[in-house]
Amino acid sequence: MASHRRPKQPSRTRVTVLTTAAAAAVALSANAANAAPSEKPSKDEVKAKVDALYEQAEQATEKLNGAKEKQEKLQKEISTIQDNVARGQDDLNELRDSIGMAAAAQYRTGSIDSSLQLFLSSNPDDYLDKASTEDQLSSQQVEALKKIQEKQRELAQDRAEASEKLKDLASTRTELAKQKKSVQGKLAEAQKLLNSLTSAEKAALAAADARASRSASERVDLGDAPASSARAQAAFNAAQTQLGKPYVYGATGTASYDCSGLTSWAYGQAGITIPRTSQAQANAGTRIYSMSDLKVGDLVLFYGDLHHVGLYAGNGQVIHAPRTGTVVRYESINNMPFQFGVRI
Repeated sequence: MASHRRPKQPSRTRVTVLTTAAAAAVALSANAANAAPSEKPSKDEVKAKVDALYEQAEQATEKLNGAKEKQEKLQKEISTIQDNVARGQDDLNELRDSIGMAAAAQYRTGSIDSSLQLFLSSNPDDYLDKASTEDQLSSQQVEALKKIQEKQRELAQDRAEASEKLKDLASTRTELAKQKKSVQGKLAEAQKLLNSLTSAEKAALAAADARASRSASERVDLGDAPASSARAQAAFNAAQTQLGKPYVYGATGTASYDCSGLTSWAYGQAGITIPRTSQAQANAGTRIYSMSDLKVGDLVLFYGDLHHVGLYAGNGQVIHAPRTGTVVRYESINNMPFQFGVRI
């Protein structure tokens, strides 16, 4: 006879666990379905990030320029000191030779005195301290010994100075490498962001830059503001000839420029040497704190740390090398945080 036993019922605990698991699975599925996909940054967001990176790169560029300038200065100073040491050593050798020849002559005649023997066998610094021995030497010999003593001190000081400058040079080269790496890193990061844009978005940004970089004859009214001097006018005229040249960090012309490279080059064409970096250029003349007092050719400093500089062009415009991806162009002075002008 067939068995008619009732099937075993699941326990209440098992039912609760299964029900909870199923509810959780449904909830997760629903959340996954409703969750917004990871949104790609918009063109404007990318541009804002890229502009910020370019500004950081320019800050690092000015530090890089400063380190380069310091390195070049130190190398020249070290070279000069080393030349002085070499010449000084030659002079010292000649002085010693002259004393040696005098001693040899006296030795041959058997008349070498004890004071000269003392000099030849000990330090002249100690020797000349013994005043009682000076009367045993001729005035010519005393003068020669004093010159040797003075030359030895000079050489010791020069060698010590060269040693310190060599240490400074090594530190400067380390800073140079650090800033170069920083600039390259910021530019690479910016490029990565730009590469994330679609072809249409890239074209739109390029078109905007192109519009901003058109020549003065197309879009800029410079008015008739006077220059602060004939040389300031000459510097401004020189800068105008570089309109359209690309921005390249560390460049000083004439194929490309960075911001302070353009201003230092322009003033160089006017026969005036100004410092290489924007921060140093900020101290190269009289500061002008009111925009209304600016004249053509004045330097114009921007940002709190003074990492950007251009030349005043008149009618509220500056001519400058803005940043990577742009060219030398005119731009409204109000597009950047004005700090002050500098009249060279």
